[in-house]
Amino acid sequence: MGSRILWVLLLIIGIGLLALVLRHDGTIGGLETADFASLVYKIALLVFIGGAVVMLFRDRIMAAFQAAMLWVVIALLLVVGYTYRFDLRDVGDRVLSELMPGRAATRSGGAVEIARGTRGEFLVIAEINGARIATIYDTGASAVVLTQEAAKAAGLPLDFLNYSVSVDTANGHARTAPVTLDRVVVGGIVERGVPALIAQPGQLKTSLLGMSFLNRLRSSEVRGDRLVLRGN
Repeated sequence: MGSRILWVLLLIIGIGLLALVLRHDGTIGGLETADFASLVYKIALLVFIGGAVVMLFRDRIMAAFQAAMLWVVIALLLVVGYTYRFDLRDVGDRVLSELMPGRAATRSGGAVEIARGTRGEFLVIAEINGARIATIYDTGASAVVLTQEAAKAAGLPLDFLNYSVSVDTANGHARTAPVTLDRVVVGGIVERGVPALIAQPGQLKTSLLGMSFLNRLRSSEVRGDRLVLRGN
């Protein structure tokens, strides 16, 4: 079967070459002579490659065809993936935010979404001075409040703090020390020079993402099981 196809293609090429020799008016079949010659050349190249494939896989022609189809499918998937790469990234972010509590998923327009945790709170993984810190979204806290462990991870000085500010937390009354955070990042939202407080050792279980950060945003709202933050 393969040899018959090759002979037919060779016959077509032969007819094309004969037409090139016999025609002198500059066109063949509506094509310029140069274009027709280019077409014949490409067909000849295709015949050569096809003949080589047939010779190599003449006893395994179906295997060769299946392998070729596999590569075609892979190429199509790569093209589709590249075309819809931004949509796929959004889907991936949403899936990861569901599987990893506190992970911020960035949406178009600079909005950041965070899924509600299993205990009903919104755990927000914030990057504070380059350190990943787990915080709780808390509109009742006047400022970002860090535990001693979080403050240490963020590289803040702990030896000469003045715990002069009283705050009320979910665990009760606490004494805190005022500091300024160089950089706070949540998803695609970046704020610099954010006022914050550091709680005394043992007085706070989890750091709080309070109003000294939230007030800088364009908006922050809860929609069902999702927290939506919008930066300026």
